[in-house]
Amino acid sequence: MKRYAKFIVPAVILAGVLVVLMVNLSSALVYFNTPEELLTREASDERLRLGGRVVPGTVVDADGKVTFEVEDCDASVGVVHVGTPPQLFREGIGVVVEGSWTGNVFASDTMLVKHDEQYRTDDADYNEASHACSDA
Repeated sequence: MKRYAKFIVPAVILAGVLVVLMVNLSSALVYFNTPEELLTREASDERLRLGGRVVPGTVVDADGKVTFEVEDCDASVGVVHVGTPPQLFREGIGVVVEGSWTGNVFASDTMLVKHDEQYRTDDADYNEASHACSDA
C-alpha cells in the first residue's frame, strides 16, 4: 500500500492545483460580443464588450463623443463613445468597446483598437477590399 501512496498523494495534489488554476483562469478571461450576438440581447445596464470592425463612412466626432458603427459581416451596431478615442482609431480597423447595451445603441466609455506592427503616416496603402467581409 505504501508504494501506491507515493503516487496517489502527489497525483491528488497535482489534480487539485490544476482545478484551482483552471477555475481562476476561466474567471479571468474576458470575452466580447459580436454585433450579431448583441442584437439578440435585451437592453440592460450590465457592462459588456463589443468587438468588430469600424464601418467606413460612419465615424462622426463631435462634442466629446464619437459615434460610429461596428460590424461583423452579419450585422452592424451603432456605438456612441464618450471620451477621446485612441490616436490609432480610424475607419476600417478592429475595435473592442466596453459599455452597456441600450437596445438600439451601444454606449461606450472604454475603447481598444486593433493595429499591426507597421506604422503608416497616411491611408494611401489602405485597401478596403482586404478588410471587407467576403463570401468566400
